[in-house]
Amino acid sequence: MKNLLLLLTVILTLQFTDATAQKSFDIDGVTVPRTMQFQSKTLSLNGAGGRSKMWLEVYVQALYLSQLSQDPKFIIDSDTEMAIRIEITSSMVSSNKLTKAMNSGFEKSAGDNLEALRPRIEEFKSFLSDEITQKDVFKLIYSPVDSSVWVYKNDVLKGKVQGFDFKKALFGIWLSDKPADEKLKNQLLGK
Repeated sequence: MKNLLLLLTVILTLQFTDATAQKSFDIDGVTVPRTMQFQSKTLSLNGAGGRSKMWLEVYVQALYLSQLSQDPKFIIDSDTEMAIRIEITSSMVSSNKLTKAMNSGFEKSAGDNLEALRPRIEEFKSFLSDEITQKDVFKLIYSPVDSSVWVYKNDVLKGKVQGFDFKKALFGIWLSDKPADEKLKNQLLGK
């Protein structure tokens, strides 16, 4: 009996080790990396999931943190490196639709700070104004070094938006008490 338990433990351990050792995994046909490099820092995958609108998968999103957490308030308030990776999975997503969704998200997450953030929200949306096609990848990376969100599209830096308050509102779109999608929020938190 002891040998059987030992054998089962070894097998389960090896399976778990293989799973955690993978450098990426698949969500809805999208390969999601387990880590992301930014300014010589390694950010680790906290959680990932797909975003649906009217039964249609529109994108797969992943949250990367320098310190893993399931506490959304801690993540929003943390002045540490973190990133959101969004891969477009539907040809129905356009720049116009994406920026409208961002507007709605900022309205919910920014609260009383919305008007103060408005010029930077418009600047951010301008970085998303190019034509969007299926398989485009956006990385929204917060750097505490210069207190700005770096916006990449397909690994090309589109620009930076200044302010820790902007970062809090941006990450709040998906992690606040009024998230864009409650299911996706829980997936990003690794729940």
